[in-house]
Amino acid sequence: MPRSQATSSPPLYELYGELGRDEALDGLHLESIADRSRLHNWEIQPHRHAALVQLLLIEAGTARVQIDGQLLELHAPAVVWVPMLVVHGFAFSPETEGHVITLDQARVRSLIGRSRGLWEGLGASRAAALEAGSPQGQTLCAIAHALRDDYAGTSPWRAQVLDGAVLMAAALIARLPPLTADATEVAEPEGRAMQHLARYREQVERHYRSHPTLDTLSAPLGITTTQLNRLCRLHLHCSALDVLHQRLLLEAKRELSYTTLQVRQIADGLGFADPAYFTRFFLRLTGQSPSGWRADMASRSMVTRRH
Repeated sequence: MPRSQATSSPPLYELYGELGRDEALDGLHLESIADRSRLHNWEIQPHRHAALVQLLLIEAGTARVQIDGQLLELHAPAVVWVPMLVVHGFAFSPETEGHVITLDQARVRSLIGRSRGLWEGLGASRAAALEAGSPQGQTLCAIAHALRDDYAGTSPWRAQVLDGAVLMAAALIARLPPLTADATEVAEPEGRAMQHLARYREQVERHYRSHPTLDTLSAPLGITTTQLNRLCRLHLHCSALDVLHQRLLLEAKRELSYTTLQVRQIADGLGFADPAYFTRFFLRLTGQSPSGWRADMASRSMVTRRH
């Protein structure tokens, strides 16, 4: 669902999946192009994702793609890569077949590890038709099918298979030529704002466990905390501090869902000197205590397994 926002700003969407149902699927969502677009008359209005990247593999049909200020028409087989915060929209022909893979940028960053060149390469949008029967196109489609099967399955080492497929797809995508934004369509200040926000997300990802000040996080960006807050409120519809707190909260939920660590151990690992302060922090953002949230997730998992 989109967050509330000003009508002049493109909708900002979060990941469709639910945290806590399966560690292998944390930060990953996969569906067919038809699953969602059919509900909207095969048209997805322009929007952006706050901390997500998206890969579309089109195996049949035609897609009109709005991305980086450009309007492109792609005939299958084709691929579209959408980095975080890039405004994009689609209009598909009704016979379109393919896959939409949505990923939390933190999961992708963790998989890439120290390959800075690959990470930077994935910061650019891509939208291209692939040569029918080409090895690259066949490999990407095979990866999508493997992801689909393990996404819906329960086989051993499922998380490892999914991660391996995602990493391989990311590397193949990075080999494609990036789009060059049309300067007549994309204002330079908007482009700089997106760069600042992407770099801020990166700083948060690196340092959130140490509870850095906003001055510390904004300094490498070359902007003031006032400017950073203005950008976050305009494009992410929250404060810069909210971005940091939401990242801490996400990690807390992961620890509560996927480990048996005690709450005080989780608090310590996330940089909270006082477990009581961590509990108040979690309660304020979720309306539940950490223990209550963990019990609720465990109860939901039991119901899911029964069905």
